[in-house]
Amino acid sequence: MFKKILIANRGEIALRIIRACREMGVQSVVVHSTADANSMAVRLADESVCIGPPAGKDSYLNIPAILSAATVTGAEAIHPGYGFLSENAQFARMVEEHGFAFIGPKPEHIETMGDKVTAKQTVKQLGLPVVPGSEGALNSVEEGIAFAREAGFPVIIKASSGGGGRGMKLVEREEDFAEQYSTARSEAAANFGDDTVYVEKYLGRPRHIEIQVFGDEHGNAIHLGERDCSLQRRHQKVLEEAPSPVLTEEERQEIGQLSAETVRKMGYRGAGTIEYLYEDGNFYFMEMNTRIQVEHPVTEMITGIDLIQEQIRVAAGEELSLNKDRIRFRGHAIELRINAEDPDTFTPCPGTITQFHCPGGLGVRFDSAIYNGYKIPPYYDSMVGKLIIHARNRDECIRRARRAIVETVIDGVKTTLPLHDWILQQPEFHSGDYTIHWLEKQLAEKEKNKK
Repeated sequence: MFKKILIANRGEIALRIIRACREMGVQSVVVHSTADANSMAVRLADESVCIGPPAGKDSYLNIPAILSAATVTGAEAIHPGYGFLSENAQFARMVEEHGFAFIGPKPEHIETMGDKVTAKQTVKQLGLPVVPGSEGALNSVEEGIAFAREAGFPVIIKASSGGGGRGMKLVEREEDFAEQYSTARSEAAANFGDDTVYVEKYLGRPRHIEIQVFGDEHGNAIHLGERDCSLQRRHQKVLEEAPSPVLTEEERQEIGQLSAETVRKMGYRGAGTIEYLYEDGNFYFMEMNTRIQVEHPVTEMITGIDLIQEQIRVAAGEELSLNKDRIRFRGHAIELRINAEDPDTFTPCPGTITQFHCPGGLGVRFDSAIYNGYKIPPYYDSMVGKLIIHARNRDECIRRARRAIVETVIDGVKTTLPLHDWILQQPEFHSGDYTIHWLEKQLAEKEKNKK
């Protein structure tokens, strides 16, 4: 086992990794920008190293500075968390070339799954179902239109290296294809440095279902059930829950085992998430995230398994500490992503937290790095915490989540807590009858009724 791990991230995920290290008896080193000098992660890590000014490109994306920090502190491994460099194959490769262990997948798997076209082709060969789409990247508008005519409109154009909804365009009519194709390529080039795009059949009422998978270097692979991430705004997840309220036991077993078998065939190492669109009883591969997910606590709550500790053990060369026969799923869990944003306009609201009170009680977990007097910097993602609830069943979980929201005090900045309270009261959420488009439509209708 490692004696010291460097954490190449910030905020709540850095703190989450520090906690896992401490429970394992492993020392932690956290890198930070000047803007995060007073962060909770810096306060609680065994060591900290300032690696640059506030801008991410000069600090948390500064590979030479991170590798230098690992060298001078004597770290043996680097954990990238999520975001920043977590899915950067070049970074993973450089970490290993410099003699450190990368707490994540092999660089080649990050590379393969980081390109949406290659990923789709790879998993299709391994037996996963995929959304009908172009065979590879589009070379011209005409090629895309030809596919769309055959599949039938609407279709969706996606950036091969994309994510978070950028470089993604819905095309409902043939006469709009050329313009949307050009826009998608421009957005892809601006956001990812790669203007390659492909096209898929657009599903009208899908759910977003993802499977948590794990593999080790000894040929073992497991799945830890699904998470339903269908509540989204602008392709960004807002609330996640497990298990999904719409899957049958047969469906979750089938897609879980299929996902685990895919990971085993790949020889995949560490934590990963295979994401699917689900509609009318059918699953369609969407992408694979080769890192720990923001919503991993949902899975931890229903399994009792520390996924970060499992990541660390696997990176150290150990076998998975679990097998499918020992995994037990208990109750229901919901995660609410709390952002420092106006709950109506979604405008980021950085500022100073004047008062903070953490909710508590049975089945309540709050993952965050904020505290009284903490200044939320304007340079990074606006998420300031995750409220995770566990209960015996879904109805009890929803009631407990609403109770926990009432107890949560974050003064000095606006947050999305009121939005979550509103979502939890909606009949469609209670019945589970919603799709990835539901929330945006509801918010648009809500805004319309105000006027």
